[in-house]
Amino acid sequence: MGPPERSEPSVAVRDNRRHGPSGGLFRAVGRIGGMTDASITARNAVVSPTVAHEDAGRPSPDASTAGTGAATSATGTTTARPADRIGAIARWALAVAACLWLAWCTAVGPLYWEDSSIANFGWVNAGYGIAAFVIYLLLIVALVRKARRQPLFGWRMNPDGTRSPRRLRLVPRSCRRHEPDDERIPSRDTTPEYGPEGRDATAPRPARMARAARHATVVAFVAARTFLARWIMRLTDRYWKIWTILFVGWLWAPTTLLAAFGADLRSQAREFSWAWNQWTGLKQPYIGFFSFAPMDIYPTAHYMWPADPTYLTDQHNIVLTLFYGATLAASRYLTGSNDWGTVTLAAAQFLFAVCVTAATAHRFLNLPWLNRPDRADFAHPERGGERLVPKRLGRPERGMRAALPAQAAHAPARVAILLFFLVCPLAVFSTISLTKSPLFAFAFLWAFGIWYELYATGDDRRAAAHGRGIDAPGSGLRGRFRPKVIRLPHRAFVAFLAANAVMLISAKYAWYVLVFEFVLAILADRRRWTTYVTALLLPTILIHGGITMAISSGAIIGGDPIESRGVQLQMIARVAQRDPDSIPQSAAEKLAPVFNLDQMADAYFQQDADPVKSSGIQSKKVSYKWRSVKPKDMDGFNQAWLEIVRANPIVSIDALMAKCFGYFDIADLPYVSMNYYVDSDYVQVSSTWIKYYNHKWRTQVATFANDWGATPVLGWVTHGNFYVILTLLIGAAEVILRRWRALAWHLPLLLLMGVMITAPANNFERHMLPVAFCFGFLLLTFWRDSRVADSTGLPSER
Repeated sequence: MGPPERSEPSVAVRDNRRHGPSGGLFRAVGRIGGMTDASITARNAVVSPTVAHEDAGRPSPDASTAGTGAATSATGTTTARPADRIGAIARWALAVAACLWLAWCTAVGPLYWEDSSIANFGWVNAGYGIAAFVIYLLLIVALVRKARRQPLFGWRMNPDGTRSPRRLRLVPRSCRRHEPDDERIPSRDTTPEYGPEGRDATAPRPARMARAARHATVVAFVAARTFLARWIMRLTDRYWKIWTILFVGWLWAPTTLLAAFGADLRSQAREFSWAWNQWTGLKQPYIGFFSFAPMDIYPTAHYMWPADPTYLTDQHNIVLTLFYGATLAASRYLTGSNDWGTVTLAAAQFLFAVCVTAATAHRFLNLPWLNRPDRADFAHPERGGERLVPKRLGRPERGMRAALPAQAAHAPARVAILLFFLVCPLAVFSTISLTKSPLFAFAFLWAFGIWYELYATGDDRRAAAHGRGIDAPGSGLRGRFRPKVIRLPHRAFVAFLAANAVMLISAKYAWYVLVFEFVLAILADRRRWTTYVTALLLPTILIHGGITMAISSGAIIGGDPIESRGVQLQMIARVAQRDPDSIPQSAAEKLAPVFNLDQMADAYFQQDADPVKSSGIQSKKVSYKWRSVKPKDMDGFNQAWLEIVRANPIVSIDALMAKCFGYFDIADLPYVSMNYYVDSDYVQVSSTWIKYYNHKWRTQVATFANDWGATPVLGWVTHGNFYVILTLLIGAAEVILRRWRALAWHLPLLLLMGVMITAPANNFERHMLPVAFCFGFLLLTFWRDSRVADSTGLPSER
């Protein structure tokens, strides 16, 4: 029996080669990425869900489904409309724009490492940018081709007119064995020199023994891999098992390091302490030239302070300030120091991190909604529900256990995700870091898992890849074609509500994220609008609205608007430092009531905007005149900024890029990493007794994390910008593949990247934690969506 015959390429494939997208770069990108919007054929069979799952790992046929609205010709091909071509070009243009941005940040990185300027941009920087652009674009192309079941290196034409996947050959053709020009390996059953048992009868005995040894090695390797995979699955198939692994794996951090914190925790404790003193009748300084209250540290403009003294602010989110401050105040009352309260807060955050990470991993890895007893349909077991298998293979009399659904993650994905959380310093140190952002990141991760359950149980065409259970039909004519709406279980709904509430109390920008998520959810899944109104909109109104009312009533002091102008301040300060003569006189006059330009120039630091805002204790440069500034003085700020940018655009662009390039430059080391909080002076010097507990060990742990992160390539996995870049590339691939519903709950990650750009500092790792935590699950979702794209009889991603 000879090798299988290869079918002739379809008319659609030949037509696609002739009529690919045209136009310069996009034509080349379309060829590389396998864009087939221009010509595709209609699928003439619908595959059942069971067969679709069995065929999930097989390559898709050449004939695939077109988008809606395509016209079919007499030859059976479908020609895309001009709008489809324009849409394809626009999607690829967006991906190219993302690659250009990443490449630009990579190219200018070495300049800002040397405190230089883009005016010194040279051929070396251009080479870095071109190499980065090519690599990032090829990664997007590889993702798109993998999702479309196309060969990574395209097709090659055989002499007989058929085609086969092109492979990357590292061994010369002349050195290959049993591989003629058509790359077909002869079968042992039809080769004369092989005996009836498949062995080479003419080979000498040592050769046969070597072949047998290789075969035994392969068999042993496969058996060991199967054994390990089975136990990995058994050890991670339940929530409590994942919880135990994370708890034991992370336990060394709170027991040997106790806690990690910085200046924010000290500020929150100070605010609550001053407020408590006021509540108990103690007189304290408030507004005055020689007075210095906690609000003068950030600082907050005096015109925002109420006439009646108050010492609570929303600088670090008032709810978190009250909780942390009250805990530390109780610690001082009971023990005489803040340290026991700090350790208690770190332990509480550690338990919170273990619980929410285990819950999210359980949702993504095990798809628990398929194993709920109330979802079982014994007449149609292929639809999901509880499935039982023998505890020991072939011995059902020894008991049965619930089996994982067929769509559950395999062992390699489980190992990779759990290793990241157990080993990566980003995750480990975040469990005990009391710096607001880790708490927000873990709450965001918790909500991200529930978003996935909503997506997997929705009516999207790819829900089958994520284990949509019983597709119970609805009522009426429309219900016969659309599955019944699956509501979140009560516990999952309460968890969703709690996750969003924790996000709102841990970060001030959380309400932007939740409102953005609400709008996207209504657009993508309006059938469950009540869930989104209750779990997203309601807590936003109650928590953010309540804080806004407290600020309006004078109970607390709101954040200074200057906090959100970090980019503008850095531009003005850099121009004042590098080229002060270029500042127009009119701009200087407009800024005079608000800023001291000489002090701005002295305080400017390209990595951080806080010094320019006069943040710090009393011994600081007063560039921002927060004591005397009035609301009307800010009226001309934007106009003055525009005049300065127009007068010196090069230095202004330098200020912008130097403040944000590190978030998107894979080679840039973090300005402030998570291990900074492990051995900061606030822990090692200013604490009461924590500094004596494992003092050297704490330094060794932080040094090891620093050395690992500084290692080229191998250290990238410990940096947040590595996961930010890969997340952006996956998002670009999803845009090209038109996975709009997946993008609806992935786009908040892009919004968080915007928060990074506007953040006060460059490459501040704690701002990248939500993206880093969600990356592994995002990649798993992309892979599952790709498995179902061309194997369910649904429209393919073209």
